[in-house]
Amino acid sequence: MKIQAMMLTAMMLAGCGTVQTVVFSDESAVKSLKDRKSYCGAVPRIYSGMTFDFCYLNAPLQSGYDDQTHSSVPFVVVADAVISGALDTLLLPYTVYRQQADGSIIINE
Repeated sequence: MKIQAMMLTAMMLAGCGTVQTVVFSDESAVKSLKDRKSYCGAVPRIYSGMTFDFCYLNAPLQSGYDDQTHSSVPFVVVADAVISGALDTLLLPYTVYRQQADGSIIINE
């Protein structure tokens, strides 16, 4: 049971906005938002997880989603934004440094 809980937690964190922008490469975050056709042009590294989640929501509806499926997507992303907010706060010293050193993650070039 403990292994299953750890695997579920790991899978949930892999989709977390903070993990997408801090742990994975910048190209991974850019690809994810470009595939979603987000209207965001850049994601600042400070509170990047929350910004990533809102940029993920700030995209046109994708074909193949019915009303019931699409209505559950914002709930999942908003729930992820709460987790991302907590993680972003914990990682604030690191992300402030990365913002100064590397700047924002540019989506549209």
